[in-house]
Amino acid sequence: MKLLHPLLLSLPTTHAALLWDGRFNDLAGAKDLNTWSWSNQVGPYEYYIHGSSPVEKYVSLSADYKNPDDTVSTKGARFTLDSTAFWNGQNMRRIELIPQTKAAIASGKVWYHFSIMRKDTNAPSANREHQICFFESHFTELKYGWISGESGTANPYLQWMTSQNSKWKTEWKAGVWHNVAYEIDFPANKVGFWHSEGGEPLKQVVAPVSASTSSNGQDWHLGVLELPRSGYSDAVEDFYFSGVYIENGAITTAIGGPKA
Repeated sequence: MKLLHPLLLSLPTTHAALLWDGRFNDLAGAKDLNTWSWSNQVGPYEYYIHGSSPVEKYVSLSADYKNPDDTVSTKGARFTLDSTAFWNGQNMRRIELIPQTKAAIASGKVWYHFSIMRKDTNAPSANREHQICFFESHFTELKYGWISGESGTANPYLQWMTSQNSKWKTEWKAGVWHNVAYEIDFPANKVGFWHSEGGEPLKQVVAPVSASTSSNGQDWHLGVLELPRSGYSDAVEDFYFSGVYIENGAITTAIGGPKA
């Protein structure tokens, strides 16, 4: 029997470490998001990018809204864009949550995880651009629907984009959970993309590419920004999210992530 060299035995093993947990497990309901304010910064999320209606109009939490293959999350979230979902006088419909944490989520090499799904009921429009789970500099994000400036009138693809360039896409079919991880190496200015469907383990589908990975740790938006488009009305649209967390050290490929 061959024995391992003592030097190999001494090499450190890299383990995943949970930096921030946004899996909604600690929230009894959407009203709990109201406990956060600029003067009372508590809970897992900052909640201020939304329309004028009560929080329940835009966010609903339920076990029915999570990826059923995620056994770590106890509930998921339904985000809704309706005729009131305009924030701060803008002409874009928006509902977004931002991680509330002092952890180093914008430092070193990290992985931002979430799962996303749509249904045929209140389906997002393929005729309008949706910016999903983005940083304010848009160095990594998902997009769905017709992208402003492109030809045609509709685009049925869910796309991963970095700095406005599409690197991966798939037709966004109703009822299919898409599991996503952004692999972000802040010091190296690189970002990669991991993906799977349903309960399949995450796989790296785009190796890290160069990007301007700038963030202050308070500008990753979980949710949706929809751009207006002439000739297309503001129909009600629902987006479903679960399994939201950020880790470093190594990536967890199992859906739902590590236990808190």
